[in-house]
Amino acid sequence: MSPADTDILRHVRCPGCGGDSLYAPSNPARPFCSERCKNMDFGAWASESFRVAAPPTGEDLDVDGNTLQ
Repeated sequence: MSPADTDILRHVRCPGCGGDSLYAPSNPARPFCSERCKNMDFGAWASESFRVAAPPTGEDLDVDGNTLQ
C-alpha cells in the first residue's frame, strides 16, 4: 500500500443512525459515527432485540419436540 492510499478518507453509513461515519483508526467508534450509536447497538444486542438466526437446539424444544416460545 502506498502512502497516498493511506491518505484517502473512507466514509461509510453508520449502522445505528444511517448517517455518515469516518471509517478510520481515528474514529474509535467505527463503523459507527459516535459512541452513542455504538452503545445503542450494544444495548440492542444485550437486551436481545437483535438475534442471530439458528435452528432450534435441544434447549429450545419441549419433551414432545415442539419449539418453545
